[in-house]
Amino acid sequence: MDEKKPKVVVVMPAYNAAKTLNVTYRNIPMDLIDEVIMVDDASIDETVKIAKTLNMKLITHPHNVGYGGNQKTCYMEALRDGADIVIMLHPDGQYDPSFIPQIIEPIKKDQADMVLGSRLIIKGSALKGGMPIYKFVANRILTTIENFILREKFSELHTGYRAYSREFLEKVPFLRNSNDFVFDSQIIAQAVGFGMRIAEVSVTTKYFKEASSVNLRVSLIYGIKTLWTMLRFFLHKNRILKCRRFNP
Repeated sequence: MDEKKPKVVVVMPAYNAAKTLNVTYRNIPMDLIDEVIMVDDASIDETVKIAKTLNMKLITHPHNVGYGGNQKTCYMEALRDGADIVIMLHPDGQYDPSFIPQIIEPIKKDQADMVLGSRLIIKGSALKGGMPIYKFVANRILTTIENFILREKFSELHTGYRAYSREFLEKVPFLRNSNDFVFDSQIIAQAVGFGMRIAEVSVTTKYFKEASSVNLRVSLIYGIKTLWTMLRFFLHKNRILKCRRFNP
């Protein structure tokens, strides 16, 4: 990282976030942020209308491409605008923007290339915040399996609260990843495969009706695809079956 003050950009991948966007935006610590970019994935509510009243850069997809596809647009736009640190913040109100200082600190200190905001570092915190039991159990099982394959010891690998350095986004080929939710698992496997430094910081979360559109069916599909990603990573790493996603 250069000695100059890094440009910090918050990106918000949005889909039908009209009920929570305004309060999420208002809670962002703007004294630390240089720009906010929201990418709307063809919402059918008033998300875009509300976004236009806020001081942010707005990108709209003419067609719905999915959560992973939305992130791709977010990161490409942030890089195009000269971001040095990029924070992904969901506009659904589940993650507290006040943790942004802690999340970007390891990157600012050149101690990490990617930072995960973990809901599980503090025992009982996720359940206290309202995380459904089935999501908590699935999270623990998947994280345990992933840690075994990745040979890591992360407390949680399924948080949507993340930060990346510019170097990370320029080196890791995230555009090769899926357009759906498994994008989040794929980019972590890439980070490990490419030897990027990953840090975790503790965050709290809250669940409520408008906070997440991920139902049980979508969660099951995501879990299966995550396990498939881990298998492909294992096969690639052990030179059994090459995967383009993990090639430079």
